[in-house]
Amino acid sequence: MPAPDRVYRTEAVVLHRHDLGEADRILTLYTPRYGKIRVVAKGVRKPSSRKAGHVELFMRTEMMLARSHSALDIVTQVEMKDAFLPLREDLVRATYASHFVELLDAFTEEADENQALYHLLVNGLGWLCQTNDLQRAARYYELHLLELVGYRPQLFECVLCGETIRPRPQFYSIVDGGVLCPSCGQQSPRARPVSLNALKLLRYMQTRPFEAVERIRLTPALRVETENLLHATLVYHLERQLKSVAFLQRLRRENQSGQAG
Repeated sequence: MPAPDRVYRTEAVVLHRHDLGEADRILTLYTPRYGKIRVVAKGVRKPSSRKAGHVELFMRTEMMLARSHSALDIVTQVEMKDAFLPLREDLVRATYASHFVELLDAFTEEADENQALYHLLVNGLGWLCQTNDLQRAARYYELHLLELVGYRPQLFECVLCGETIRPRPQFYSIVDGGVLCPSCGQQSPRARPVSLNALKLLRYMQTRPFEAVERIRLTPALRVETENLLHATLVYHLERQLKSVAFLQRLRRENQSGQAG
């Protein structure tokens, strides 16, 4: 079996970065071929570094990396492919981007390849730069991330009896992984009611491209219901709370207080 090339090229999105020593920085990247990896960008914190402006958070880059047997691989060259500038110019958009990254980071292990998940992240960051409805984009991203990491919610058949779900209010069980018909839902202590409109929205998001979902206008009640359901699902599978969600809720409260004032 041939030895791997010492230098290799990959596209990557910068998930996290941490200072190392006086001038270096450790980067956590998500890549289409190698999954999540950690690398060292040497000298990147020096004022003269040409790499500095290409390895900011959320940036999509093209990198040349040198393998290291005793330490982290080293960034030798980097070229920015997409800066996603609106994510650096707006606190709310940046916080949603942090939410996207936190979810991907929490659901993935190092070196697990998932090209579809990489493309969802890249597309998701692009949506956040362009959309006028960040909450809607977040629900779409959350739903499709759950699918790609193996937790696709069943929305068309009862997860307990297999009956086709009819267009009426139903029940939802996070533990069982999807919608329950009224008969099963009323007997399950794990079930929670789900409105017909919320079910229709989740089904539409699950089966349509983002461009089609962008045309949907959501009522405040529908926003709250779908956000609560998906966040509860994410927390159940992760077995912990999400820092980005708490910060988003805080920003929302502060914005509402400012408008009221």
